[in-house]
Amino acid sequence: MQNGYWNKTIPVGLIAFILGFLLSNAEVYIAAGACLIAAAVWITYQNYHRSSSCLCPAALFSLSWIGGTGVSCLKLSHLQVKWETMTWVSLALAFLGFAAAYGLTVLLLRDPSGPADSENRGSLVRLSTANTPLNRGWTSRDSSDRQYSNRLRKRLLVIMDVLTVVSLTSLLIEAHVLGYIPLFTEDTPHAYSYFHISGLHYFTVVSALVPSFGILFLMSDGRIRRGELAHTAICITISLMIPVLLVSRFQLIFSIILAVMTAAGRSGIRPAKLFNARTAVLGISGFLMVLALYVFITVERAHSVEYLNGIFEMKNPDTPIWLTQPYIYIANNFDNFNCLVRDLPAHTHGLRMLFPLFALTGLKFVFPELVSFPIYVTKEELTTVTLFYDAYYDFGIAGIAVFALILGAAAALLEHLVATEGRRLPVLYVFWAQFCFYLLFAFFTTWYSNPATWFYYGMTLLCLFIMASGSRRRRRRR
Repeated sequence: MQNGYWNKTIPVGLIAFILGFLLSNAEVYIAAGACLIAAAVWITYQNYHRSSSCLCPAALFSLSWIGGTGVSCLKLSHLQVKWETMTWVSLALAFLGFAAAYGLTVLLLRDPSGPADSENRGSLVRLSTANTPLNRGWTSRDSSDRQYSNRLRKRLLVIMDVLTVVSLTSLLIEAHVLGYIPLFTEDTPHAYSYFHISGLHYFTVVSALVPSFGILFLMSDGRIRRGELAHTAICITISLMIPVLLVSRFQLIFSIILAVMTAAGRSGIRPAKLFNARTAVLGISGFLMVLALYVFITVERAHSVEYLNGIFEMKNPDTPIWLTQPYIYIANNFDNFNCLVRDLPAHTHGLRMLFPLFALTGLKFVFPELVSFPIYVTKEELTTVTLFYDAYYDFGIAGIAVFALILGAAAALLEHLVATEGRRLPVLYVFWAQFCFYLLFAFFTTWYSNPATWFYYGMTLLCLFIMASGSRRRRRRR
């Protein structure tokens, strides 16, 4: 790893937070936001400049965390106020802890026999596409390897089938028990919020993983038969229709971005080669399609422009909704974190972050006091918070530091694992895409205090075990 990671990226991030703090306290909000946004773009560029993968975790987290802080510092809504000093300390520490742990772990994992850093510009961790003995099970062309690749592809089809059937069946059961499907209700802005049967709904939304497995299948070696292509298209279409039926904008966006990230990780395309005329056309087309679906779902949720503008309380009431909504969905989460820092009377010592355990085991129904903690937000309707909200809720500044260090080290370790094992175990790309998605949307919510996050991880690991068992049998036969 280049020394520049230490003597440029981290100091620039620290300086940006200090300047943002000083300018915000002087109420020069536009300058504070611009400073942090510029630093986020520069740090992201520097990380991608050294990375060989489009899924560079240091770049994704820097863009999300520092950039999101900068967007919030613009203070374009009446809901936003000057932040507490401890808020600034926490936000800066989250970035510094992640960056330090990530950089140190990458340095420890570096192969001392490999090329010098100055000759290896792509190595925070290089995603190898070489036909090494480790990768040969997925890419080489001898007959036994072709048979192995075919078995892997068949398993991917089975995984897509099972996930699609499970998700669709769960949806139909919920619709039958609850008596409605959110898409077909009228004038019910919160129809999806009530469309839940405890435990079963996790299986309904597992359809979010199907497009990613479909991408893995389409990118696998070997000739894809017409029937297999149609088979994959049907599974992906059904999986994308489920969030539309649920009128869940998040599930739709999550499914699509996760599939794109899986494709980016599996392809091994360097960031410098990603931007060309073809990818620009595909990207713009895809963005317009997702935007159309997003608008359609918003309309179906009966969220009028007047309703949303009344909640967002923008200083300029003429700001168009297509700017207001993404702004608030990024900016207000940091203000919610500031509310927590300002108003929290006592820490909960791990109970908030253990919520997935209480939810998935059913303990929350037996001991409701384990999960009955208030949420501190600027407005009742705006409940999204940052990735580090619960870490501070549980342990204060110490929780921020430890959680950031764990995330940074885990990012480097997972990146190394994908680099060495991804070609043999392609399901790793789906797991890695999820991890990177949560980093990219670190401004949005407490992903690791969400039971659905761990359910997705668990289902992906189960699929990984199924794929790995075939790989082990193959190696024993050899």
